[in-house]
Amino acid sequence: MSRETILACAREWVGTPYRHQASVKGLGTDCLGLVRGVWREVLGAEPEAVPAYTPDWAEAHQQEDLLNAARKYLREVPVGEAKPGDVLLFRMGLGHPAKHCAIVSGHKRIIHAYWGRAVCETRLVPWWERRIAAAFSFPLTD
Repeated sequence: MSRETILACAREWVGTPYRHQASVKGLGTDCLGLVRGVWREVLGAEPEAVPAYTPDWAEAHQQEDLLNAARKYLREVPVGEAKPGDVLLFRMGLGHPAKHCAIVSGHKRIIHAYWGRAVCETRLVPWWERRIAAAFSFPLTD
């Protein structure tokens, strides 16, 4: 699978409204739903069902569920080597588990969904850069 295919797929989600726990292009998604939707479109069926989660799941449980799942199904790469088509995970607060994800779309650019916004392609500004916890490539990425 090519990085161009991943990016073309992710860009088709731009404008999809934010909906917690959703993953339906054009109807609603959250950040994880975006990555899940891209996975389905480029790789096929998801490897496992995602359990229900609340908006404050990371803060409430203090467990690295998102990071552990990414390490199970994606290939970890050094953060400084992330390329377009790779997935970034973010910590929203110091000492908190990673709970946000985005797809790198270019130099200092990401595609992501977050509370109150539709899926968008934005600059990877310093506020987001400081919160990067890890980077991953989809399996089979060239």
